[in-house]
Amino acid sequence: MPVVSLDSRSFGPTLGRPGILLIDWWARWCSPCRIFGPVFEGMAERYPDITFARVEVNGQPELVEVLGVQVLPTLMVFRDGFLLLHHVGVLLEPMLEDVIRQALALDMAEVRRKLAEYRASQARVRVGSHGV
Repeated sequence: MPVVSLDSRSFGPTLGRPGILLIDWWARWCSPCRIFGPVFEGMAERYPDITFARVEVNGQPELVEVLGVQVLPTLMVFRDGFLLLHHVGVLLEPMLEDVIRQALALDMAEVRRKLAEYRASQARVRVGSHGV
């Protein structure tokens, strides 16, 4: 699957799809981004069932702000809408491959179960802190 470009209109629908989504936040003037770009594109060819996307930060200030991107390049990895990784800086091919393999191996049912447990514990803490 080719690398897709995301903007403020396509970001939400793309994030809402099931599966793994890797997003490369980049800019034309960013030298490290030019190093990471070919690595990212190579992985997109190697893993056609994963969505690889880019956000050119100069054209998407609202996304940059909402997602908290401050340094380039930034890589974000999502699975089924859950943010798994927010990495700042260049990843070399073996490192990116390892990130992808970990995302593929993740048991999402277990992630959802642990998230539900965490939310329930936080609700108990909030109730308990108000003397109820």
